[in-house]
Formats: sequence, structure tokens, C-alpha cells
Amino acid sequence: MKNLILTLSIVLIVFSGLKAQSFMTKTGHAQFFSETVAENITANNYKMVSTLDSKTGAMVFSVPIQSFEFEKSMMQKHFNQENYMDSKKYPKAKFKGAVTNIGDVDFTKDGTYNVTIKGDMTIKGKTKSITEKGTLQVKGTEVVGKSTFNLAIADYGVGKPPKKSKTENVADVVKVSVDLNYKPKN
Repeated sequence: MKNLILTLSIVLIVFSGLKAQSFMTKTGHAQFFSETVAENITANNYKMVSTLDSKTGAMVFSVPIQSFEFEKSMMQKHFNQENYMDSKKYPKAKFKGAVTNIGDVDFTKDGTYNVTIKGDMTIKGKTKSITEKGTLQVKGTEVVGKSTFNLAIADYGVGKPPKKSKTENVADVVKVSVDLNYKPKN
């Protein structure tokens, strides 16, 4: 009887550990910021979907382009047009890669861990390999992932809206911030 209880306990511990190996969010936050002499532009998106595998470090995220919200409706309209993001033809930006130092993160211990994320970013049908720094903060059964990095819009074939003045309205490089509140995937 003791052996049966011990065996069942070990099986439960193993399966509960395996269940918590995958994390997901459907409400991740992506923000970009463009700073120019003419004006600063900020857009937010709260519909980012992402998964993280705590065992392998595999990370995937997808951002629906039309879900970016701007302060001015005209900015949102220009952003989604064919000559800029062409969101009808390219409805999502995607990343597929991994946390390269996942072994440094102790998912059983609360704390903030510095990580390196490497993979392929695809925007407007163009894919580029990127390596960026970030953090994973373990809080009980949840994990918060954060990163801030710069993207050159020309690398992804993103054109600038037509000039209405001599001053540029969109920067060549935009600052991107990602905030992902992962929960254990069932």
C-alpha cells in the first residue's frame, strides 16, 4: 500500500510539473513609439498572442496589425494603408524563436531573470533574424515577459506615408516594447 501511494505521488508530481511547462497569453501588450521633429507617434495593441515553453525556451508571438490603437484616427488609417503596413494583405506580425538561456530561469522560484531572445521576426511578409534582451519575471504560477528593442522599418519593407511637409512624420527606427503576462497553458 505504501508503495502504491508513493508511486501515485510521484506520478502526480511529474504530471503537475509537465502541465506547467507551457505558458500562454492572449492579451499581450505591444507598443511602438516613433520620435521625430514633426511629432511623436505611439500605438498600443492589447491582442498579442504568445506561447512560451519553459523547458525548451521556444517562444512564438503573433500581433494583429489592425489592432494597433493610435491617439489620432487618421494615424491609424495611414498605418493600415497599402503604402505603409498594408494590413489587409499582411494582417499579422509574427515572431518565432526561443529564449536562448532558458536554463538560467528557475520557474519554481519567484524572481526576475535576464534573458536573450533569438529568432525570426516577420512583418509585412519580410523575415529578419533578431536577437534581443529581455526579462522573465516568475510570480507564482505566472510569468511576465518584457523586452524593449528598436526595429528599422525599412528592413521589413515598410514604407513611409506620403510627405505632407518637409519634415518626416515617421522615424526610420521605431522603439518597440513587449509586455506578456503568461499563465500556465492547460
